Amino acid sequence: MKAIFQKSLIILALGCAVSGLAATNPIRLDTVGYLPELPKVASIAAGCTNFQIIRASDGKIIFSGPTSGAKLNADTGENLFAADFSACREPGIFQLEVPGVGRSPRFEIGTNAFTEAYRTTLLGMYLWRCGTAVSATFGGKTFAHAACHTNDAWLDFAGGGHTNRAANGGWHDAGDYNKYVVNAGVSVGVMLRAWEDFGGALAKVKLQLPPSRDGLPDFLREVKWELDWLLTMQAPDGSVFHKVSTVKFGAFILPEEEPAPRYFVPWGSAATADFVAMTAMAARNFQKYDPAFATQCLQAAQKSYQFLMANPENHPADQSEFSTGTYAVRDRDARLWAAAELWAATGDAECLHDFETRAKQAGSQIDAGWDYGNVKNLGELTYLFSTRSGRDPNLLATLRRNLLATADAIVATAAAHGYARPLGNRYSWGGNGTVARQTVVLHAAEKLSPQPAYRATALDAVHYLLGRNSYGRSFVTGIGFEPPLHPHDRLSAALNLDGPCPGRLVGGPRQRATDWVDLESDYTRNEIAVNWNTALIYALAEFVPE
Repeated sequence: MKAIFQKSLIILALGCAVSGLAATNPIRLDTVGYLPELPKVASIAAGCTNFQIIRASDGKIIFSGPTSGAKLNADTGENLFAADFSACREPGIFQLEVPGVGRSPRFEIGTNAFTEAYRTTLLGMYLWRCGTAVSATFGGKTFAHAACHTNDAWLDFAGGGHTNRAANGGWHDAGDYNKYVVNAGVSVGVMLRAWEDFGGALAKVKLQLPPSRDGLPDFLREVKWELDWLLTMQAPDGSVFHKVSTVKFGAFILPEEEPAPRYFVPWGSAATADFVAMTAMAARNFQKYDPAFATQCLQAAQKSYQFLMANPENHPADQSEFSTGTYAVRDRDARLWAAAELWAATGDAECLHDFETRAKQAGSQIDAGWDYGNVKNLGELTYLFSTRSGRDPNLLATLRRNLLATADAIVATAAAHGYARPLGNRYSWGGNGTVARQTVVLHAAEKLSPQPAYRATALDAVHYLLGRNSYGRSFVTGIGFEPPLHPHDRLSAALNLDGPCPGRLVGGPRQRATDWVDLESDYTRNEIAVNWNTALIYALAEFVPE
């Protein structure tokens, strides 16, 4: 009977998704907050002519204005009106009220509106830690598990026979407990990009991490947890194992209770190139705080780069024995990124030539939507903003031009969409992460050409993810109004705490704007993953005040 009831709920939920039913409340806005000096716009899926902003504590009207519209939002089929309250700069907790329609959830206006959300997304990363006990309190609940996967991992499928090799630590990748180098690539790359762009502000934010005397800022301590694991993935010849994984996905149990053995998966050239990029980038960013670790990272990067130069062909990892996440991509973008980061770390002329050759072959394009499979943006931005001499002026000019063109296109896409979604009507697996990652491009464009629209559109991405969408809900667990309660996440399910682990961005609508459901079994739309979370960390980091 229970199974039949659950199946009925799934059918009902999927039926709602197919029919495109929207949120009950037609007033959709960022349910976390807004910054005083930046644009503030809500979308209203109901006929209206005016609105007002009321203070939540006493109901006093502090701002009022006319709405504009209606404007057809094609991907949701809604006629949307817009309420622009950008001129409202008073700090506090407010609601937006539309006469005859209703009131919005509460939201904050203030310079620190996103700081706690940023801190919570980093807590989500900490709770992904593998190989150690974790414990954190959030919302009155303690999320914890014992040390897990302390026997990582066996070499049976990687040419080492039934012998064990240490590969402890790192982050669990997503809703499963495996660890994947290629997905670590874009995740670590975006986090270190955030440190390079916003480190002055981020260094001041204390995170909920175990006490330490290592002298590292909390942000870099969390990244180092992943980097320490990544260093174990390098083979003696410089190649890098593709992943550590069970043969098939495990049950929804606590990680320390997972009984299946875990194995190294043979090396792949994409994993090896991503490893070079991450460790070279780490060498630069950790030099100030931990010179010995920086040297270790640089030496590891150089060793794997030499292996790549001696093995120039794309080499997919042999995953024939595994049915877990493949992350099988060509190595072209990763090799470009590797060359850029190692050149930035060392000034090596061979790396510079390698990068410039690959960048020209790739057309020097900056992608608007990108993820673990197309990481060349990271390499191109490192090259573009480096202070090292010797760069090709023509390539620099092309990259600058292409960066601004791509950023302008993102701005235009957001402006044309009823919820200012910078990715427009493109929906794919992990699309919410892609929306968040667009802010990397927008911030880079703002550094070249400080146009207000770039910063405003980056904030539009945050607003969409935190409630200005057709669901009127936050897509991040534990944050904002009606956040996801049933992500595809083994730890959350096993803990069963009447609420999932906080600070984790779900993938979101996959094919259509209206097809997301908050359903644990729907891994294609409601899973969580480190590459999506780190993109959100970057997006929020831009708005953490100095």
